[in-house]
Amino acid sequence: MKILELKNLKYSKEGSFLSPEENIGVIRLNRPQTLNAFNRETLMELDSLLEEIRRDDQIKAVVITGEGEKAFSTGLDLKETSTLDEAAAKSLIELGQSIFRKIENFEKPVIAAINGYALGGGLELALTCDIRIASENAKIGSTEVKLGLIPGWGGTQRLPKILGKGRASELILTGGMIDAKEAERIGLVNKVVPHDELTTTVSWTAGTIASNAPIAVREAKRLVKASFEVDITEGNKLEAEATVKCLRSEDLREGVKAVFEKRSPQFKGR
Repeated sequence: MKILELKNLKYSKEGSFLSPEENIGVIRLNRPQTLNAFNRETLMELDSLLEEIRRDDQIKAVVITGEGEKAFSTGLDLKETSTLDEAAAKSLIELGQSIFRKIENFEKPVIAAINGYALGGGLELALTCDIRIASENAKIGSTEVKLGLIPGWGGTQRLPKILGKGRASELILTGGMIDAKEAERIGLVNKVVPHDELTTTVSWTAGTIASNAPIAVREAKRLVKASFEVDITEGNKLEAEATVKCLRSEDLREGVKAVFEKRSPQFKGR
């Protein structure tokens, strides 16, 4: 395993319990001294790294987590950004929105491994991911109103889609924090595990996804997202088109052949 260390991020290509193939990309926010808060430089590094991962055909799934034991991310670094003028502040918010949309629309599935505090923009980052797995010591909240802000990186838009208007409004308007078990109960995270099992659980999940047919995974992710944006008629049309694409793929033929030969399939993404 090779680790690429940028100023504010660490990136590694890792295997899983299913395969030694390094087909999982792991991004670690690496500003533990600020509880992995975001500044412009961190956002720019993340944007560039996502483009590199997008072009890497070996990577089949992505994990985002925080360095250290305390935090996934506490969002915007207010010490560095609170003195920005209006134009600079708007530019920073729009940059974060653009990058978070890129994560949400990323062709490869993305898992948030919430290893501690996920507050403000940190929660907004987690909301862009397809799956959220939290350690039992995680604390999660949309805390911006307590500071005189609002969720500006998509929180007011994504949280209601996940939780419904009532629960989302409660979290956003009170600015309170909830623990991991409550987050699991209301459907904000998929699963809560003991802190020392977070890495293995996320690796198992990412490895399972990475072992599946890439075209099918990509199309399924796209259609799940589309379900929030189109009606059932249009959704069924998209499903039909995607199913035909899968039926015509070499991956399907390999998957069927592997079943009859009682072996693991070797998908090639074509």
